[in-house]
Amino acid sequence: MKSKTCTILLFLGVLLTSCKVNYSFTGLTETPETFQVNFFQNNADLVEPGLDIQFTNALQDIILNQTSAQLVNSGGEVIYEGEITEYRIAPMTATAENTAAQNRLTISVNVRYINTKDEEKDFERRFSFFFDFDAADQLVGAIKDEAHEVIFERLTQDIINDSLADW
Repeated sequence: MKSKTCTILLFLGVLLTSCKVNYSFTGLTETPETFQVNFFQNNADLVEPGLDIQFTNALQDIILNQTSAQLVNSGGEVIYEGEITEYRIAPMTATAENTAAQNRLTISVNVRYINTKDEEKDFERRFSFFFDFDAADQLVGAIKDEAHEVIFERLTQDIINDSLADW
């Protein structure tokens, strides 16, 4: 009995180590060994100081946190590059007195994704998201930090889903 159990366990061990299961709780199925995120320059009409480095770092961080890929400065298996194309604050809803009740911050980025192993997966695409805030508030301090965090979280997740998830 003991020898039969050992044989079965040995067989299962060999079977499981020889099969590569490509499953992830994040939905990412294509994890490169290395990735590169080039600096995303801020080319928006309204320039928010530091937004370019914040976004570049946010994209690097989410890829590091959700994949096993290593960040490199050059020669990455996959490369992300582009620019921030929009940083806009606009009134969204009005009060009975025809004043803004709520404002919306919209940030858009143009992304070029280059897969050096499979050029058919390359793309250039615009990603955009927004954050609504009370019109009585100024977009400074904690409100600005929260807005950037919410927008960056959505933008970066959409970017890696489009580039590394096989949906």
